[in-house]
Amino acid sequence: MTETVPMVVFANFLSDLAVDLDEGQILTTWAQQAPRKAWLLRPGDVFVTPVPLSREFLRYVYDLTGVPPESVAVVQVPPAGAVPLARAVREAGLVERVRDLAGDRGAALLPTALDASAIAFARDIGIAVHPYPTVEAAEVALRITMLLNTKTGFRAAAGKLGMRLPAGRMCRRPKAEGVARDLLRDHERVVVKPDRSAGGHGMRFVSRDDLRGEASLLLDTVGGPEGLWVVEECLDVAESVSIQMEVAASGAHALFSGAMRTAQGSFTGYASPLPPSCAHVAGELEEWGTALGRHLADHGYTGPFGLDALVDTAGVAYASESNIRRTATTTPHAMVTRLTAGSAAPPPAWSVAKGWARSPMDFEGALARLRASHLAFDPDRGEGVVLYADAPPDGRSWRYAVIARSAGDVEEQEAALAEVLEFEGG
Repeated sequence: MTETVPMVVFANFLSDLAVDLDEGQILTTWAQQAPRKAWLLRPGDVFVTPVPLSREFLRYVYDLTGVPPESVAVVQVPPAGAVPLARAVREAGLVERVRDLAGDRGAALLPTALDASAIAFARDIGIAVHPYPTVEAAEVALRITMLLNTKTGFRAAAGKLGMRLPAGRMCRRPKAEGVARDLLRDHERVVVKPDRSAGGHGMRFVSRDDLRGEASLLLDTVGGPEGLWVVEECLDVAESVSIQMEVAASGAHALFSGAMRTAQGSFTGYASPLPPSCAHVAGELEEWGTALGRHLADHGYTGPFGLDALVDTAGVAYASESNIRRTATTTPHAMVTRLTAGSAAPPPAWSVAKGWARSPMDFEGALARLRASHLAFDPDRGEGVVLYADAPPDGRSWRYAVIARSAGDVEEQEAALAEVLEFEGG
């Protein structure tokens, strides 16, 4: 980020942009990632977070980014259940405090998700929503943002924009089993996805054997009894990939691309750049992303977005979904770019993932192990391991980033990290 105006970094993971607010537990779990937004802070910024940040983690972030601790303000919002962050701020009586901290310096709100509650909050405290010039301009973009964060909205737009899609159909929940049976006549397996989900939440993989005889399709309660679902052929996938883009005044631009790490369709990590096995799809991904960016711009959207795709074993790419928001990789990429800005070397390879330690430890304990093994990120070398999301509540499920000169070096450091932090399976 190169913004010069102060930012109110608004970690509104509890948002109805990607999933319904009824999915309270998954939203609360996602909100535990809020500390990573600290890597965006610059002098004069305000950070509104739904979860606490340890003093050790903040000191670690400030040391690596060179931000004087006294130059930023962190506002921790008390737990309020599965409600939008803006509502939690109001219920805690913190609106005036945030307004005072934002002041009259031309600050802008930087939300994780551009949703109606964030726009209303920006209006309440009298600031714009980054990167829009006014709150009203951000409000114009809300409709297309909500639509293209759905599976059905994406399929409709992608088809018109000429993207290659897996064979599939959209339907209401009561029709999903019938549609799955129809598609299973031509395909060995199908994937059944709720319209509004992220990270694989609510997704089901179904084979012909699963629906033999009187067997029925059991779906999560996502979306309610009449919710929309997408049923698609299950491709023989070699890699799950994505390209992250940005819509700016000068048009849609590619920022980075890479391969997603998944387990049963759920996002577990990411590695950039694209591996050699699927580097050949980079041009097509950028072509699709640029077309989607133009479509978003035509409907008033400005800012980051991601386009996900599946590469089958024949090397053919199929578009799978769009994420019109700051994704799980947007902030880590900004962190990597910032921490390596002084390096004259080519852009580094990097990854983000999660490992489970056999026994719990606190932030200082984990960091001490990294430093003792010389794995901790070294600003002079521009590479190493970053504990980018604070200590996890359980002390075991550690999120980390690895920055190195090549993908091979990233893999080596990840293997060493698994030994040093005693990850299960490491």
